[in-house]
Amino acid sequence: MKSIGGYFAMEFGNRSEYHDQLLKLNTGRNAFEYILQAKKYQLVYLPWFTCDVLMEPIKRAGVKYAFYHIDEALDPIIDFTINADECFLYINYFGVKNDTVERLATQIDNLVIDNSQAFFSKPIGKTNTFYSCRKFFGVPDGAYLNIGTENVPQFPQDVSYERCTHLLKCIDHSIEDGYSDFLANEALLAGEGIKQMSVLTQKIMSSVDYVFCREQRNKNFFYLHERLRNINEIKLNFKSADGPLCYPLLVSGRPLRQQLNTERIYIADFWPNVRRAMAEEEYEHFLALNLAALPVDHRYDEKDMDHIIETVNKLTRQ
Repeated sequence: MKSIGGYFAMEFGNRSEYHDQLLKLNTGRNAFEYILQAKKYQLVYLPWFTCDVLMEPIKRAGVKYAFYHIDEALDPIIDFTINADECFLYINYFGVKNDTVERLATQIDNLVIDNSQAFFSKPIGKTNTFYSCRKFFGVPDGAYLNIGTENVPQFPQDVSYERCTHLLKCIDHSIEDGYSDFLANEALLAGEGIKQMSVLTQKIMSSVDYVFCREQRNKNFFYLHERLRNINEIKLNFKSADGPLCYPLLVSGRPLRQQLNTERIYIADFWPNVRRAMAEEEYEHFLALNLAALPVDHRYDEKDMDHIIETVNKLTRQ
């Protein structure tokens, strides 16, 4: 029997999770590792323009890998044959490449979609697809996986209450005060094996107003695009963007990301490993060096977007 009485715990809402029907795991990289294990792929094709954390599950699974390039529309350049025992991973970059995902799903049998930047994009049929909760919401762990495999092993359940200090500090103090705790949590997750999503994260994810979060991201995204499109050098069609991760602003020859950070507009670095691994003449190196991923999430409104726009305009006029 459950206990009755005693002190009160934190309370959460009682909505449904957005991806309630999918397999619930602890991290996106572990969701990818389970795909590799379950499907027994011998080789995986990865884009050069990717985070190096994806190498962790590949190496643990003992799978060979090869890299491919993307073009200026962030579409894959497939000039090779994908064999039956191989898979092809494509990233739904910034959550704005849904059209490409739909096209690839009709062309590639062993397709793996990394939707860690596209939480609100539903999986297509049985296409192997994984999501990350932490890139979109304030949770200590969490990933969802769409996979057509039956008889999923009973993984141990993650316990995450000790990894919440950064989430609590940013409420009582500030984002800056919780940043070192955030980095510590990231380091802890890097060593975790495949587990079920923690009960705490499931509770939080069941409390989210997904309709509002999705609509606010879209509103902020297109508000920025309407006012920054004239300086944005990226060659993307944003028509399929829906609840995107960020607004990708590409301005060459300026350290815009670093400058915005000094203005307390914090920009994720996509991705430093690409700059180290690739020659300067490669397009992926150019993107990693010059792209600023502007925040558009549900914490912010039009006033915040105006502040970003004013700051970007000030920095690009200098």
